[in-house]
Amino acid sequence: PQKLIVKPDQLIKRRGKLGLIKINTDYSGVQQWVADRMMKEFSIGETKGILKQFIIEPFVAHKQEEEFYICIHSSREENTILFHHEGGVDIGDVDSKANKLPILTGENIDSNKITDVLLNNLNKENRRCVSLQELLFTTKPPERKWFGFVCARQWGPVEFPPPFGREAYPEEAYIADLDAKSGASLKLTILNPNGRIWTMVAGGGASVVYRFMVDTICDLGGASELANYGEYSGAPSEQQTYDYARTILSLMTRTPRDDGKVLIIGGGIANFTNVAATVDFCAKRRTQLSGRASRDARSWCVVSVCFLSAMLLNKNTGQHLGVPVHVFGTETHMTAIVGMALGKTPIPDQQPNAPGHTANFLLGASSNYAGGTPRTSRTSSFADGNQANGDAGQVLNGANVLQQAAKRANHKPMFTSKCDVITSFLLFYKTRCIMWGLQSRAVQGMLDFDFVCSRKTPSVAAMVYPFSGDHKQKFYWGHKEILIPVYKNMSDAMTKHNDADVLISFASLRSAEESTIEAMKYEQIRTIAIIAEGIPESTTKKLNKLAQEKNISIIGPATVGGIKPGCFKIGNTGGMMDNILSSKLYRAGSVAYVSRSGGMSNELNNIISRTTNGVCEGVAIGGDRYPGTTFMDHILRYQNDMNVKMIVVLGEVGGTEEYDICEAIKSGTITKPVIAWCIGTCATMFTSEVQFGHAGACANQASETAVVKNQALAAAGAHVPCSFNELNTKIREVYNNLVELRVVVPKEEVPPPTVPMDYSWARELGLIRKPASFMSSISDERGQELLYAGMPISQVFKDDIGIGGGDRFGGALDGAARQFSAAYDKGLLPSEFVNEMRKKHQLIMGIGHRVKSLNNPDQRVVILKEFVKTNFPSTPLLDYALEVEKVTTAKKPNLILNVDGFIGVAFVDLLRGCGCFTEEEAREYVQIGALNGVFVLGRSMGFIGHYLDQLRLKQGLYRHPWDDISYVLPEDYSS
Repeated sequence: PQKLIVKPDQLIKRRGKLGLIKINTDYSGVQQWVADRMMKEFSIGETKGILKQFIIEPFVAHKQEEEFYICIHSSREENTILFHHEGGVDIGDVDSKANKLPILTGENIDSNKITDVLLNNLNKENRRCVSLQELLFTTKPPERKWFGFVCARQWGPVEFPPPFGREAYPEEAYIADLDAKSGASLKLTILNPNGRIWTMVAGGGASVVYRFMVDTICDLGGASELANYGEYSGAPSEQQTYDYARTILSLMTRTPRDDGKVLIIGGGIANFTNVAATVDFCAKRRTQLSGRASRDARSWCVVSVCFLSAMLLNKNTGQHLGVPVHVFGTETHMTAIVGMALGKTPIPDQQPNAPGHTANFLLGASSNYAGGTPRTSRTSSFADGNQANGDAGQVLNGANVLQQAAKRANHKPMFTSKCDVITSFLLFYKTRCIMWGLQSRAVQGMLDFDFVCSRKTPSVAAMVYPFSGDHKQKFYWGHKEILIPVYKNMSDAMTKHNDADVLISFASLRSAEESTIEAMKYEQIRTIAIIAEGIPESTTKKLNKLAQEKNISIIGPATVGGIKPGCFKIGNTGGMMDNILSSKLYRAGSVAYVSRSGGMSNELNNIISRTTNGVCEGVAIGGDRYPGTTFMDHILRYQNDMNVKMIVVLGEVGGTEEYDICEAIKSGTITKPVIAWCIGTCATMFTSEVQFGHAGACANQASETAVVKNQALAAAGAHVPCSFNELNTKIREVYNNLVELRVVVPKEEVPPPTVPMDYSWARELGLIRKPASFMSSISDERGQELLYAGMPISQVFKDDIGIGGGDRFGGALDGAARQFSAAYDKGLLPSEFVNEMRKKHQLIMGIGHRVKSLNNPDQRVVILKEFVKTNFPSTPLLDYALEVEKVTTAKKPNLILNVDGFIGVAFVDLLRGCGCFTEEEAREYVQIGALNGVFVLGRSMGFIGHYLDQLRLKQGLYRHPWDDISYVLPEDYSS
């Protein structure tokens, strides 16, 4: 009988040396070996876990000299293949034994070189057995979506188990499923279900904020009580926030404790996420927690630190919860709340200062500043005491600035000519960009920043969106509205806007490579910011190499971008206008920083503005292991920038770039004060591996841990605080010393111009009200489910009342029927169909909804699906469309099969499966547009109903108010 091997399959390393492999046994031996270990606890170092999953493989008898060892090491510039002709568990120090073959990124592998360098110790017969083929593998969660998309046909469905020592809880699987169906980031790892300290960390570098908090928790002796790792960021929907919060609260209240529990909600200053919505949900959830929660919750202490929370929450939330709730805003250092929550430091009685949101500047400018209405010009820097006041545009574009930039370039050996490229995207007041992706929110944020900085022209020249024709999008420029062009083809945007030298790419992880390579073809582009995360290391390295060859700088991937106060910002950098004003990012200061985390760059803006005269420049290089530019790239620029007086570096666990900073300080290359801190000192406290958000946030050796790097930075001469909690103190200390030495000469603060506030934000703050223009007593689409005469649409269908009507924004029935039928008939996998449509720059008809999502499904589709599955002879095309939906919703949760798409594919299934039509006849009915007749009929009935409703309500002739119409003339176009 076939001899077998059996071993645990739970991500355990060195199983042979641990005695966790049974070889050369029969099936009964396998059964006995597994039975002796199944569900038994096993210890590996300090980690304890239950053995519960095993793998059985055929045993291939061989001699020691017939087993080989191969390994691939990755570095920024190359990959190194290690090969040894004798493998096995006793291979020993393979690094000193193995043959090594370095292969530069993009270099083709020479088979003769492999034979000569790697296989020279093998005989000819064994050489023929070794074949190196294309390898696609990943170990980092941020990359798995990409690989799952690209390798679907080769891999099939792949499940990644939790590391040994950590149980797979159903709540973790539930949140992972939510994350897979969401464009936001939702993470949950249960570390100790009986722990006292629970966290809900949101927005603004959530994974980084978590590490800051846990570093502090560990410093205060609370490591054993930490219950979970979790984050929610990237603007999750209300329903997703609800589901996430409900899961955390359910886990937290499951096990009572006499000493109560602590829930820390909030995070850094967010780019997208409204943390206040979470605390608001806690109040609503309070009524659902029953008696058990009431008993356990009496000693909760909910401590929240977030800018939006400080604005929108009040003590009523705590009264609803029945627990003490303490809310802090940006005036409080983020980790200071940890000591308060654990009872280590007192909670101040004094309420935080009034939040610095846009309403303060809109309503109180004249009272806040003695000078009345703020001036529209300001100095470019508060650090240069000899620089005259004047218009920032004139100052930054003067001839002497260009000469200084050229002079600085000659003193940067790492950059040579490339330094001008890296400098350009932030240095100049007139820098303009092209944005890839229809990111209206990011564009409006950049235009608002331009306005508050008194720029004369918008920094966004155009947008590129391959999935629509050329058109124009409307945006605010201060109080008025302007149009910014959107192009289908990048070539048109580049040709018509040749003054734009920056590309901000919001392309998804699947299309980022293609769009970046296309952008590099245009000589005008000197800097590219790649926002997407999850791009494989191999792809990033290829892009970095190509960029270096073309003298182009890449910021990212996995970044929010960077900012030059008073000049230019990338995308969502800096967060909302409230934070930009609060952090004084409308004018330059003396401090430059570089960080990995985009969200934490916002926190640095806040800390620096409160401890110094402000930020001169800041860049988030990105969380991937090999970002396009490095810490040193930017630090050397700061060293040679006369406006920068001190440098702040925020590193993290993983990678070795911080050691380059150490060497530069020791050698005297860097002479300006450097304040540095590497986050993740808590990593050694976890007995099982935890992936902290960023792909690069994982230490592969001792030198990559945060503790060791902090020690090295301190030894080299950097100013390293004892903990992140003391970073603000250290920054203030160094800055005050520079002021005493007259290196920095503070100047009188100049307020920003009055900032217009968006109607939606003012309404959320309760500052305004507006009468409605229409009245409707038939339908109400404001909530989670459409209502007809007060009845949910699902109930209307279930009761078979029948009201007629079609989807308000529908009409895609025929298009969906044609596209899905064609893909299915061609035999394309769902992922291949989605990829093909993306490459054609075509939208998939019948996919996507304005309001509904996987977590908030359209009840019409749910009911129709049940009906079709019950009554139709077969549903192959519907089944195919539902598989496509799984692919599209992995990108965004609202990319669901909508009611139009459902009717389209279901109608095709009916035509093909009912036996009344030939295949050709069924195809013809789809081609001539018969399905849209259903849509036209429903729309007509709905229109008639609303017309009669207006008559019944005795509503007069409606005239739309002129102030609700944008009269945009050619002079308002953005050129």
